[in-house]
Amino acid sequence: MRSLTDIFEEYDFLDGDDRYRLLIELGRELEPMPDALKTDATLVRGCSASVWVYPVPQDDGRLHFLADSNAAITKGIVALVLAAVQDRPAAEVAAMDVAAALAPFDLTRQLSSNRTQGVPNMIALVQDTARRIAAD
Repeated sequence: MRSLTDIFEEYDFLDGDDRYRLLIELGRELEPMPDALKTDATLVRGCSASVWVYPVPQDDGRLHFLADSNAAITKGIVALVLAAVQDRPAAEVAAMDVAAALAPFDLTRQLSSNRTQGVPNMIALVQDTARRIAAD
């Protein structure tokens, strides 16, 4: 997965439709999530599209997430959220301001409110998972 900084450098250079294409491309680059993990327990609430996020704690205390969505642009937004936190220590993810890390993308201005309404819920799920794992 590309770093959030690398993604932003490309994103910032692009306009309108090309930004949508980049988000769709990012979604396609996500590690495949097995259908068996797409359950009510992994479903992110409050998203207009279906979004599933499944944490895979690593032995070294880092977090790894599998995620998917049934909507291409939403899947790209999920990829952005994961780019901010993927494979970082759980304690670091629990303490970080993920929304601030995503702020340069100005998603609320670039995309419809339907597409971005679930972002806070995705962030909350990721950080709640990180807090739980960091506390163990």
